[in-house]
Order: sequence, then structure tokens, then C-alpha cells
Amino acid sequence: MPPSPRLLAGGNPQIPKGVGDKPVQAYISAMPGWKRDVGGKLDAIISRTVPNAQKAVKWNSPFYGVEEGVWFANFHCYAKYIKFAFFRGADLHPLPPEASKVKDVRYLHIFEDGAFDEAQFEDWIRQASKLPGQRM
Repeated sequence: MPPSPRLLAGGNPQIPKGVGDKPVQAYISAMPGWKRDVGGKLDAIISRTVPNAQKAVKWNSPFYGVEEGVWFANFHCYAKYIKFAFFRGADLHPLPPEASKVKDVRYLHIFEDGAFDEAQFEDWIRQASKLPGQRM
């Protein structure tokens, strides 16, 4: 059995870069505690809403896009919450709640109770997937 991925500061899994669903599922499986269930839920909503979503793990975070190498969102584990980033979040309606230092980026923070408005999240994903993505 391979060793479990190392958790970085704040509890973010250290997962090798990779393209496709397999590295994203490895990341989700390595998410600590309550974050694993939420990560699975986020991935399921994205996969259902954008059936042909491109997936990758870069910089120890799952990324989602509609074309190879162009991304509309990602998420990352912190000690007390999951930070979900919409790269063109300033163009979403209504705006995701958390601002960024980067002009177009908006965030959704999900805390330990795991509660978030799933219908609103799905709508944001639908909107974000139709906007120009970010090359990274």
C-alpha cells in the first residue's frame, strides 16, 4: 500500500501534478477529515454541471476548466476552511462572497459545518464555465 500523501501547512494534501480525474480524486481522497466529504461534493457538482470538465492537479490544488490548460476554478484546503476560487468571479451574479487582491477573482469559503448553498454553487459553476478561463 503506497504511503498517504503528506499534508502541507494548513492541512492541504501534497499531490503530484497531473491531468485528468485520477489526480483530482487522489487529492480529494487525501483531504483531511470533514474536508474530504465536502471536496467530493464540490467535484460531483462540477462534474454534473459541466459533464466534459477538464480536471488537473497543479500546485497541490484541483483545477477545473472547459478546455485543456484553461481553468475557471480551483480549491485549496486551509486549516479552518476550504477556499474555492472562481477565477472570473467578479463576472458572476450574484458575486461569490469573498473578495480577492486579484481584481477578477472571488472566493467561496466553506467551513467545518460543510454548509454551503449547493444550488447557488451549481449556478456559479454553470456561469463560470461559460466565461473565458485563465491559462496556467
